[in-house]
Amino acid sequence: MPGDDLLPLMAAALGHPLAAGAQLAIAVSGGPDSFGLLAMAAAACPGRITVLTVDHGLRAEAAAEAALVAAACATQGVPHHVLLWAGPKPDANVQAEARAARYRLMGAWCAAHRVPYLLTAHHAEDQAETLLMRLARGSGVAGLSGIRRRRPLADGVTLVRPVLGLRRAQLAAAAKAAGFSPLDDPSNTNPRHDRTNVRALLAREPRLLPPAALARSAEMLAEAEATLEWVTARAFASRASITDAGLTLDLAGLPPALQNRLLAQALAHFGVDPRGSAVARLLARGGGTLAGIRVRSGALWSLAKAASRRG
Repeated sequence: MPGDDLLPLMAAALGHPLAAGAQLAIAVSGGPDSFGLLAMAAAACPGRITVLTVDHGLRAEAAAEAALVAAACATQGVPHHVLLWAGPKPDANVQAEARAARYRLMGAWCAAHRVPYLLTAHHAEDQAETLLMRLARGSGVAGLSGIRRRRPLADGVTLVRPVLGLRRAQLAAAAKAAGFSPLDDPSNTNPRHDRTNVRALLAREPRLLPPAALARSAEMLAEAEATLEWVTARAFASRASITDAGLTLDLAGLPPALQNRLLAQALAHFGVDPRGSAVARLLARGGGTLAGIRVRSGALWSLAKAASRRG
Protein backbone atom coordinates (compact mmCIF):
# COMPACT_ATOMS: atom_id res chain seq x y z
CA MET A 1 0.00 0.00 0.00
CA PRO A 2 1.32 3.51 -0.81
CA GLY A 3 0.53 4.75 2.68
CA ASP A 4 3.00 2.33 4.24
CA ASP A 5 5.82 4.66 3.21
CA LEU A 6 4.36 7.99 4.36
CA LEU A 7 4.90 7.71 8.12
CA PRO A 8 8.68 7.12 7.89
CA LEU A 9 8.87 9.90 5.29
CA MET A 10 7.02 12.20 7.68
CA ALA A 11 9.38 11.24 10.50
CA ALA A 12 12.39 12.00 8.30
CA ALA A 13 10.95 15.38 7.27
CA LEU A 14 9.96 16.38 10.81
CA GLY A 15 13.04 14.99 12.54
CA HIS A 16 10.82 12.93 14.84
CA PRO A 17 7.89 10.47 14.49
CA LEU A 18 4.49 11.93 13.76
CA ALA A 19 2.48 12.10 16.98
CA ALA A 20 -0.33 9.58 17.23
CA GLY A 21 -3.62 11.21 16.30
CA ALA A 22 -2.02 14.36 14.86
CA GLN A 23 -4.28 16.01 12.29
CA LEU A 24 -2.94 16.76 8.81
CA ALA A 25 -4.02 19.11 6.05
CA ILE A 26 -3.09 18.14 2.49
CA ALA A 27 -2.72 20.75 -0.27
CA VAL A 28 -4.37 19.22 -3.35
CA SER A 29 -4.64 21.04 -6.64
CA GLY A 30 -5.92 18.01 -8.53
CA GLY A 31 -2.71 17.14 -10.35
CA PRO A 32 -1.04 13.71 -10.17
CA ASP A 33 1.49 14.85 -7.56
CA SER A 34 -0.98 16.11 -4.98
CA PHE A 35 -3.43 13.27 -5.63
CA GLY A 36 -0.57 10.83 -5.09
CA LEU A 37 0.25 12.42 -1.74
CA LEU A 38 -3.43 12.32 -0.81
CA ALA A 39 -3.56 8.61 -1.62
CA MET A 40 -0.56 7.97 0.62
CA ALA A 41 -1.95 10.09 3.47
CA ALA A 42 -5.41 8.54 3.28
CA ALA A 43 -3.89 5.07 3.57
CA ALA A 44 -1.47 5.96 6.37
CA CYS A 45 -3.65 8.32 8.46
CA PRO A 46 -7.32 7.51 7.85
CA GLY A 47 -9.72 9.87 9.58
CA ARG A 48 -6.96 12.39 10.33
CA ILE A 49 -6.66 14.35 7.09
CA THR A 50 -8.41 17.32 5.50
CA VAL A 51 -7.84 18.45 1.92
CA LEU A 52 -7.40 22.12 1.04
CA THR A 53 -7.68 23.46 -2.50
CA VAL A 54 -6.97 27.09 -3.32
CA ASP A 55 -8.90 28.82 -6.09
CA HIS A 56 -6.70 31.75 -7.07
CA GLY A 57 -9.36 33.29 -9.29
CA LEU A 58 -6.86 33.53 -12.13
CA ARG A 59 -8.49 31.03 -14.51
CA ALA A 60 -12.15 30.49 -15.30
CA GLU A 61 -11.66 26.73 -15.03
CA ALA A 62 -10.32 26.87 -11.47
CA ALA A 63 -13.71 26.63 -9.74
CA ALA A 64 -14.69 23.56 -11.75
CA GLU A 65 -11.32 21.96 -11.02
CA ALA A 66 -11.75 22.56 -7.29
CA ALA A 67 -15.20 20.95 -7.53
CA LEU A 68 -13.64 17.87 -9.15
CA VAL A 69 -11.16 17.60 -6.28
CA ALA A 70 -14.06 17.89 -3.84
CA ALA A 71 -15.89 15.09 -5.64
CA ALA A 72 -12.79 12.87 -5.57
CA CYS A 73 -12.38 13.49 -1.85
CA ALA A 74 -16.05 12.65 -1.26
CA THR A 75 -15.52 9.20 -2.80
CA GLN A 76 -12.75 8.63 -0.22
CA GLY A 77 -14.70 10.10 2.69
CA VAL A 78 -12.10 12.86 3.13
CA PRO A 79 -13.19 16.38 4.20
CA HIS A 80 -12.42 19.06 1.60
CA HIS A 81 -12.40 22.86 1.69
CA VAL A 82 -11.93 25.40 -1.10
CA LEU A 83 -10.07 28.59 -0.13
CA LEU A 84 -10.59 31.65 -2.36
CA TRP A 85 -7.95 34.25 -3.12
CA ALA A 86 -10.14 37.33 -3.15
CA GLY A 87 -9.32 40.88 -4.15
CA PRO A 88 -7.29 42.41 -7.00
CA LYS A 89 -4.66 40.28 -8.70
CA PRO A 90 -1.12 41.38 -9.65
CA ASP A 91 -0.12 42.24 -13.20
CA ALA A 92 3.46 40.98 -12.75
CA ASN A 93 5.23 38.15 -10.93
CA VAL A 94 1.90 36.33 -10.89
CA GLN A 95 3.22 32.87 -10.01
CA ALA A 96 5.17 34.10 -6.98
CA GLU A 97 2.27 36.23 -5.74
CA ALA A 98 -0.16 33.33 -6.20
CA ARG A 99 2.17 31.01 -4.30
CA ALA A 100 2.44 33.46 -1.41
CA ALA A 101 -1.35 33.86 -1.31
CA ARG A 102 -1.83 30.09 -1.40
CA TYR A 103 0.39 29.47 1.61
CA ARG A 104 -1.10 32.41 3.46
CA LEU A 105 -4.64 31.09 3.00
CA MET A 106 -3.79 27.51 3.88
CA GLY A 107 -1.66 28.52 6.86
CA ALA A 108 -4.49 30.68 8.21
CA TRP A 109 -6.99 27.84 7.80
CA CYS A 110 -4.72 25.37 9.63
CA ALA A 111 -4.09 27.84 12.46
CA ALA A 112 -7.81 28.56 12.84
CA HIS A 113 -8.67 24.85 12.96
CA ARG A 114 -5.66 23.84 15.07
CA VAL A 115 -4.20 21.55 12.44
CA PRO A 116 -0.44 21.47 13.14
CA TYR A 117 0.83 20.22 9.77
CA LEU A 118 0.20 21.21 6.17
CA LEU A 119 1.62 18.72 3.65
CA THR A 120 2.52 19.53 0.05
CA ALA A 121 3.54 17.12 -2.70
CA HIS A 122 6.84 18.67 -3.78
CA HIS A 123 9.04 15.88 -5.15
CA ALA A 124 12.51 15.20 -6.56
CA GLU A 125 11.84 16.81 -9.95
CA ASP A 126 10.55 19.96 -8.22
CA GLN A 127 13.74 20.03 -6.17
CA ALA A 128 15.92 19.60 -9.26
CA GLU A 129 14.08 22.39 -11.08
CA THR A 130 14.50 24.73 -8.11
CA LEU A 131 18.22 23.99 -7.86
CA LEU A 132 18.81 24.77 -11.55
CA MET A 133 16.75 27.97 -11.40
CA ARG A 134 18.68 29.22 -8.41
CA LEU A 135 22.02 28.28 -10.00
CA ALA A 136 21.03 30.45 -12.94
CA ARG A 137 20.38 33.35 -10.55
CA GLY A 138 23.77 33.01 -8.86
CA SER A 139 22.37 31.92 -5.48
CA GLY A 140 24.60 31.02 -2.55
CA VAL A 141 24.47 27.97 -0.31
CA ALA A 142 21.19 28.99 1.31
CA GLY A 143 19.42 29.37 -2.02
CA LEU A 144 20.96 26.23 -3.48
CA SER A 145 19.62 24.25 -0.53
CA GLY A 146 16.43 24.27 -2.56
CA ILE A 147 13.04 23.35 -1.16
CA ARG A 148 13.15 22.71 2.58
CA ARG A 149 11.60 19.57 4.06
CA ARG A 150 9.82 21.68 6.66
CA ARG A 151 9.43 25.28 7.74
CA PRO A 152 7.15 27.31 10.00
CA LEU A 153 4.05 28.46 8.14
CA ALA A 154 1.76 30.11 10.69
CA ASP A 155 1.26 30.21 14.43
CA GLY A 156 1.39 26.58 15.53
CA VAL A 157 1.53 25.31 11.92
CA THR A 158 4.45 23.64 10.14
CA LEU A 159 4.66 23.20 6.38
CA VAL A 160 5.97 19.69 5.66
CA ARG A 161 7.14 18.23 2.35
CA PRO A 162 7.52 14.52 3.07
CA VAL A 163 7.88 13.24 -0.51
CA LEU A 164 10.82 15.38 -1.67
CA GLY A 165 12.81 12.18 -2.18
CA LEU A 166 10.19 10.54 -4.40
CA ARG A 167 9.91 10.86 -8.16
CA ARG A 168 6.94 12.34 -9.96
CA ALA A 169 6.15 8.93 -11.48
CA GLN A 170 5.90 7.34 -8.03
CA LEU A 171 3.28 9.85 -6.94
CA ALA A 172 1.36 9.43 -10.18
CA ALA A 173 1.37 5.67 -9.64
CA ALA A 174 -0.01 6.11 -6.11
CA ALA A 175 -2.77 8.37 -7.45
CA LYS A 176 -3.68 5.85 -10.13
CA ALA A 177 -3.71 2.95 -7.68
CA ALA A 178 -6.16 4.87 -5.48
CA GLY A 179 -8.48 5.46 -8.42
CA PHE A 180 -7.93 9.22 -8.76
CA SER A 181 -8.19 10.91 -12.16
CA PRO A 182 -5.68 13.79 -12.07
CA LEU A 183 -6.26 17.12 -13.78
CA ASP A 184 -3.89 18.98 -16.10
CA ASP A 185 -2.98 22.55 -15.15
CA PRO A 186 -2.18 24.48 -18.37
CA SER A 187 0.14 26.82 -16.46
CA ASN A 188 2.53 23.88 -16.05
CA THR A 189 3.27 23.99 -19.80
CA ASN A 190 3.20 27.77 -20.28
CA PRO A 191 6.62 28.75 -21.71
CA ARG A 192 6.30 32.22 -20.13
CA HIS A 193 7.32 30.69 -16.81
CA ASP A 194 10.96 29.90 -16.03
CA ARG A 195 10.07 26.68 -14.23
CA THR A 196 8.27 25.36 -17.32
CA ASN A 197 11.40 25.84 -19.43
CA VAL A 198 13.64 24.23 -16.80
CA ARG A 199 11.23 21.29 -16.59
CA ALA A 200 11.47 20.87 -20.36
CA LEU A 201 15.28 20.99 -20.15
CA LEU A 202 15.31 18.21 -17.55
CA ALA A 203 13.02 16.13 -19.74
CA ARG A 204 15.35 16.59 -22.74
CA GLU A 205 18.58 15.86 -20.85
CA PRO A 206 17.85 13.09 -18.31
CA ARG A 207 21.40 11.70 -18.50
CA LEU A 208 23.19 15.05 -18.27
CA LEU A 209 20.81 16.41 -15.63
CA PRO A 210 19.39 13.45 -13.68
CA PRO A 211 16.67 14.83 -11.36
CA ALA A 212 17.35 12.38 -8.54
CA ALA A 213 21.05 13.30 -8.44
CA LEU A 214 20.26 17.02 -8.52
CA ALA A 215 17.79 16.55 -5.69
CA ARG A 216 20.46 14.74 -3.65
CA SER A 217 22.85 17.63 -4.25
CA ALA A 218 20.23 20.06 -2.95
CA GLU A 219 19.80 17.88 0.13
CA MET A 220 23.55 17.91 0.80
CA LEU A 221 23.64 21.68 0.31
CA ALA A 222 20.81 21.96 2.83
CA GLU A 223 22.94 20.02 5.31
CA ALA A 224 25.87 22.36 4.59
CA GLU A 225 23.59 25.36 5.16
CA ALA A 226 22.42 23.93 8.49
CA THR A 227 26.05 23.50 9.50
CA LEU A 228 26.86 27.10 8.57
CA GLU A 229 23.85 28.31 10.56
CA TRP A 230 25.13 26.32 13.57
CA VAL A 231 28.61 27.85 13.24
CA THR A 232 27.18 31.35 12.77
CA ALA A 233 25.02 31.11 15.89
CA ARG A 234 27.98 30.12 18.03
CA ALA A 235 30.28 32.72 16.52
CA PHE A 236 27.67 35.43 17.06
CA ALA A 237 27.27 34.43 20.71
CA SER A 238 31.01 34.92 21.30
CA ARG A 239 31.71 37.88 18.99
CA ALA A 240 28.66 40.15 19.35
CA SER A 241 28.00 42.51 22.22
CA ILE A 242 24.60 44.14 22.60
CA THR A 243 24.19 47.38 24.56
CA ASP A 244 21.60 50.12 24.91
CA ALA A 245 23.52 52.09 22.28
CA GLY A 246 23.48 49.33 19.69
CA LEU A 247 25.63 46.34 18.82
CA THR A 248 29.33 45.72 18.29
CA LEU A 249 30.72 42.83 16.30
CA ASP A 250 34.22 41.37 16.09
CA LEU A 251 34.82 40.16 12.53
CA ALA A 252 38.62 40.03 12.71
CA GLY A 253 40.30 36.99 11.20
CA LEU A 254 37.10 35.39 9.94
CA PRO A 255 36.54 34.14 6.38
CA PRO A 256 34.37 36.42 4.22
CA ALA A 257 31.40 34.04 4.14
CA LEU A 258 31.23 33.95 7.94
CA GLN A 259 31.69 37.73 8.17
CA ASN A 260 28.74 38.11 5.81
CA ARG A 261 26.53 35.83 7.88
CA LEU A 262 27.47 37.47 11.17
CA LEU A 263 26.77 40.96 9.83
CA ALA A 264 23.43 39.73 8.46
CA GLN A 265 22.57 38.31 11.88
CA ALA A 266 23.57 41.59 13.53
CA LEU A 267 21.21 43.44 11.17
CA ALA A 268 18.48 40.91 12.00
CA HIS A 269 18.83 42.01 15.63
CA PHE A 270 17.38 45.35 14.45
CA GLY A 271 14.63 43.68 12.44
CA VAL A 272 16.40 44.02 9.09
CA ASP A 273 16.46 41.08 6.67
CA PRO A 274 18.61 42.23 3.73
CA ARG A 275 19.68 40.30 0.67
CA GLY A 276 23.14 38.76 0.82
CA SER A 277 24.38 41.15 -1.87
CA ALA A 278 23.45 44.17 0.30
CA VAL A 279 25.43 42.77 3.23
CA ALA A 280 28.39 42.06 0.95
CA ARG A 281 28.36 45.69 -0.22
CA LEU A 282 28.44 46.91 3.40
CA LEU A 283 31.46 44.72 4.06
CA ALA A 284 33.24 45.86 0.89
CA ARG A 285 32.62 49.57 1.65
CA GLY A 286 33.50 49.25 5.30
CA GLY A 287 30.05 50.30 6.42
CA GLY A 288 27.14 52.49 5.44
CA THR A 289 23.45 52.79 6.23
CA LEU A 290 20.93 50.08 5.42
CA ALA A 291 17.23 50.16 6.25
CA GLY A 292 17.79 52.82 8.88
CA ILE A 293 20.73 51.04 10.55
CA ARG A 294 24.14 52.75 10.55
CA VAL A 295 27.03 50.30 10.15
CA ARG A 296 30.65 51.35 10.82
CA SER A 297 33.85 49.35 10.58
CA GLY A 298 36.88 49.50 12.84
CA ALA A 299 38.62 47.24 15.30
CA LEU A 300 35.04 46.28 16.07
CA TRP A 301 32.12 46.82 13.74
CA SER A 302 29.31 48.87 15.27
CA LEU A 303 25.64 48.93 14.40
CA ALA A 304 23.05 51.41 15.68
CA LYS A 305 19.86 53.03 14.54
CA ALA A 306 20.65 55.98 12.32
CA ALA A 307 19.68 59.40 13.62
CA SER A 308 16.43 60.59 12.10
CA ARG A 309 16.64 63.52 9.72
CA ARG A 310 14.62 66.64 10.37
CA GLY A 311 13.55 68.50 7.27
